[in-house]
Amino acid sequence: QVQLVESGGGLVQAGGSLRLSCAASGSIFRINDMGWYRQAPGKQRELVVTITSGGSINYADSVKGRFTISRDNAKNTVYLQMNSLKPEDTAVYYCNADLSTVWSIRRYSNYWGQGTQVTVSS
Repeated sequence: QVQLVESGGGLVQAGGSLRLSCAASGSIFRINDMGWYRQAPGKQRELVVTITSGGSINYADSVKGRFTISRDNAKNTVYLQMNSLKPEDTAVYYCNADLSTVWSIRRYSNYWGQGTQVTVSS
């Protein structure tokens, strides 16, 4: 059993900051990519940013220069520091991880967290 648990969402005024955390737990053997996605009402889920186990990062153009992802491999945790937030950043933010378990160390599967709401008021 693997769980991804997000925390840190909330309501903030435009220009403010929030920090999201996502901790992966359970029968994890190894985690490759981790990342954040978001889904606004009436829209499709979209990539925000990903980070590989080696630290390579890919940001969506819409968040470059404002959001920063980091990762603690020892804790199986990924963070998203969001600065200069805009109303258009309002969405449910989902954590994602590509990982293998102790029961199948060569098979990698994609896991999602339950999501955390971020609301930015104008």
